Amino acid sequence: MHAKRFNKMARPSSSWWMALLVVAAVAQLGASDLRTDYYNSTCPNVESIVLGVVKDKMQATIRTIGSTVRLFFHDCFVDGCDGSVLITSTAGNTAERDAPDNLSLAFEGFETVRSAKAAVEAACPDQVSCTDVLAIATRDAIALSGGPFFPVELGRLDGMRSSASNVAGKLPQPNNTLSELVAIFKSNGLNMSDMVALSAAHSVGLAHCSKFSDRLYRYNPPSQPTDPTLNEKYAAFLKGKCPDGGPDMMVLMDQATPALFDNQYYRNLQDGGGLLASDELLYTDNRTRPTVDSLAASTPDFYKAFADAIVKLGRVGVKSGGKGNIRKQCDVFN
Repeated sequence: MHAKRFNKMARPSSSWWMALLVVAAVAQLGASDLRTDYYNSTCPNVESIVLGVVKDKMQATIRTIGSTVRLFFHDCFVDGCDGSVLITSTAGNTAERDAPDNLSLAFEGFETVRSAKAAVEAACPDQVSCTDVLAIATRDAIALSGGPFFPVELGRLDGMRSSASNVAGKLPQPNNTLSELVAIFKSNGLNMSDMVALSAAHSVGLAHCSKFSDRLYRYNPPSQPTDPTLNEKYAAFLKGKCPDGGPDMMVLMDQATPALFDNQYYRNLQDGGGLLASDELLYTDNRTRPTVDSLAASTPDFYKAFADAIVKLGRVGVKSGGKGNIRKQCDVFN
């Protein structure tokens, strides 16, 4: 069903296509060099190759969806979209993926990119960056799971550094205030509306109990241990999944449609069903509630807002020229 939907959406009208690409440019190195036809002469089948891999990985497990999308976000928010999160640590360098904020990144995302890059290398050696493979795989995971299809701008080079010490303070945290979240997104050229739209990435995937257990047991002890913005039935359900002091299990971010990338995420917020405190904050704060209500009410509006925002995100910190290269293998520097 999802593949059929993907194919249908892969032929957007020319006006919709152009509207999608005409978004506010982020002033970052190399962003102006990105274009959707970048590999037309050097690797014309790159998108179909990556798509085939993503389809296979999604058939194996739905964890492919959230883990791949999350990988792209974590990459772009730290030193730009340059594939630095894919690098494996060595004896002489602790890489980004081993920073505390990245330890929860799931194996399935890394494996999807590794497999897709290997397939691309077999067809077009030394032509396509790992960063672009990740960008394409992210789009495909979103579209194949019911989200919007959008043309991916390509032409990024892979970054030449990856350091765990560069991560702290650059990724959104579940306990951030709205002002703190806005500041993090603003530092990446994204506004408040972009932030609300991109938060729908939490429509898929899982989160560890430790990311939200304080909302269940230590919100305001002893008089109010449970966050009152949590739906009571949802809170009881979560306590059953995550007993206080129990193992750090994982819980689906969206219990209603866990394998669909959709605007159910916003309807969950309206019902007190945001899993993370930073999710529910988008509805309880008057600055972002109108956008939540708007995206909850209209799938087309949600599609456009998310597609516009993730295209902008994909332009952040793009490397070009001597600032990057094309890695042969995504987890090690050339």
